[in-house]
Amino acid sequence: MGSATFALPSLDALFEVGHTLTGVITQPDKPTGRGHALQSTPVKKRAHEVHLPVYEPKSLKADETREIIRALAPDLIVVVAYGKILPSWLLQFPKYGCVNLHGSLLPKYRGAAPVHWAIAKGEPKTGVCTMLLDEGLDTGAVFLCDETEIGPDETTPELYDRLAAMGAPLVVKTIEGIIAGTLKPKPQDDSQATFAPMLKKEDGLLDWTKTAMEIHNRVRAFNPWPGIVTKFRGTNCKILKTAVGVSSPPLQFEPGTVVSSKGRLSVMCGNGVPLEIVSIQPENRKSVSGADFANGARIQAGEKFEAVMDN
Repeated sequence: MGSATFALPSLDALFEVGHTLTGVITQPDKPTGRGHALQSTPVKKRAHEVHLPVYEPKSLKADETREIIRALAPDLIVVVAYGKILPSWLLQFPKYGCVNLHGSLLPKYRGAAPVHWAIAKGEPKTGVCTMLLDEGLDTGAVFLCDETEIGPDETTPELYDRLAAMGAPLVVKTIEGIIAGTLKPKPQDDSQATFAPMLKKEDGLLDWTKTAMEIHNRVRAFNPWPGIVTKFRGTNCKILKTAVGVSSPPLQFEPGTVVSSKGRLSVMCGNGVPLEIVSIQPENRKSVSGADFANGARIQAGEKFEAVMDN
């Protein structure tokens, strides 16, 4: 059971190892773009490529879904980036249970967006875990974990793809251990749990009173969506890439103030450290370098970027 690209390496690995995949369950096609053309999930496309039967139930609580599962008769269900919470009857159906691959080092960052929030919070490391699904939100007992460092400038798409690739062999190893009876899951320490809620549009509203590193981390974490947005001369601009400057002692400028614009565009943050805007996209225009943006707009030192108010 999977939908997003995060699930593709695991599906490929299970197929290549030779496990009998009785079926693939994914989210129904959804309308996308201006024309609202129906778009299949990445998992559906890959399943068709390797000639696996695909099912797209609208609800996991419907009788037709129960009929599909009974017909497939799975001994074990692997769930990776599926996008829906499994009901109790489905969790209890397979002999070996439902095994999930999660993109964090549990119990940290339970929830829908663990990769984004690990970067946004400035974590030095993260990883992937396999767990036995229960009725809680990522609260199930953990089988195996694999850890990795997060690069200082690594973005969510980059880390997302790395973790997906790391997870595939972990899923295979977990299944082999379960079937052999050599692997038992260990309960999570709930007292150490942190959460990674689904992203909202307002998560991308830039607050210049935060430290330069906090803003830099959010830029890395929240592109392409919801994107980090600020306002300049009344126009919204999306900040695409940044670099943290050095200032000692802290410079005495208000947060949001442009402190240099010749050859680079740097903006003062709440801790007195400037943040260089490496790439920026004005509303309804193509992205440009910070330096080109500053030159084109003839920005003067002392001008300010403003916060975008949440309507």
